[in-house]
Parts: sequence; structure tokens; C-alpha cells
Amino acid sequence: MVEVTAVAQEIIDKVEKLSVLELNGLVKALEEKFGVTAAAPVAIAAAPAAAGAAAGGDAGAAASTVSVILASAGDKKIQVLKVLREITGLGLKEAKDLVDGAPKPIKEGASADEAKTIKEKLEKEGAKVEIK
Repeated sequence: MVEVTAVAQEIIDKVEKLSVLELNGLVKALEEKFGVTAAAPVAIAAAPAAAGAAAGGDAGAAASTVSVILASAGDKKIQVLKVLREITGLGLKEAKDLVDGAPKPIKEGASADEAKTIKEKLEKEGAKVEIK
């Protein structure tokens, strides 16, 4: 086990609580900011560095937004995976992990209209989706 400072451990703990969609957005933001393409080891190493900044930005928006939760994929898992990847921009493995781990958040901090659209697209393919 690697020893880390208390500050580094706090950042790791924050990253660990991110949804797959939030983590994907964080990786893309880090790639853009630093002009790199993140391979898996780079994404894991780079994500904690910006977690503190990313974690503080959503506090005010949470009151007027909702979370879209994938309750289950239903019978047409492949079609649900395709739609999920289209909505989130996730890779195949990440989307499959999200579907296999349901119930899981698909999008947090979504507007009511955006959440409704996401729910409709996924339910059309047989998924069960909750908005909270």
C-alpha cells in the first residue's frame, strides 16, 4: 500500500465518491487543461489532483437539479448500453460497469428537462430509470 499525506487521502476519498459520469467529466477536463490524453494509469493519478476544485463547484447548483438513476437495464442490455454511451460519452467498459452495477447514478446535477429526456431514451430501450 502506498503511503499518502492526509491531504492526498482526502482528495482520494472525494474522487472515490464521484459517479462514473462525474469521473469521466473530470478526466476530460484534466485532459483539456493539461493537453494530455489520459490512459488508465494517468487518469487515476491525475484525477485526485483536481478533485478538490471539482468538488466545490456544485454546492449551489444541487438545490435546483436532480439525479438520474439507472435502476436496472431490463431485457435489452446491449441497446441500453448503446444509449447510455451516447448520453454520457462513457467508454464501453465504463458503461457496462455502470449497467452491471445498477442501481447507479447516470447523471447528477441535471435539469428536470434533461433528466426527463435521458429517462425517456433509456426507458424506450427497456431500462428502468428513476429521477430523484
